[in-house]
Amino acid sequence: MNRSHTLLVALTFAIFGASANAQFVKGNEAVRTSTTGERLVDLAPLPSSGPIRKTKPCLAQAGCHAGPWHMVETRQGLVECTEVYAREGTCRPSSYGTTKLSRIWVVKAGGDWLQCQFPDLGSKCVKVFAPPPTNLPYPAVQ
Repeated sequence: MNRSHTLLVALTFAIFGASANAQFVKGNEAVRTSTTGERLVDLAPLPSSGPIRKTKPCLAQAGCHAGPWHMVETRQGLVECTEVYAREGTCRPSSYGTTKLSRIWVVKAGGDWLQCQFPDLGSKCVKVFAPPPTNLPYPAVQ
């Protein structure tokens, strides 16, 4: 293999590796692989009581969503949702990397559900179930 071909192969892996890493949050405890290789994903649970249980969710295609999109890992992969709970109909396929939108990343770390500013646990993260105003996320256009 000549030198330019080796460089091209290395560059291709670097580019695809970088874009693949941006599609998930390293250290997200919600995403695991079973011993059989099956992708297992936990979703943030709905609160046991309160207004969220009584209100109809804003569906992803309904045009009612005015806030940042919640980036959530599911069994099918990364989706963008109108809420952290990823209830049926509230999510759509991810446009991350092709469309700039206000986003926050929903992850599980240390047993807590968090909303992070970027797909990085080192970014500004707040606990989903903390009392207001400490649960207000830091969205970013990305």
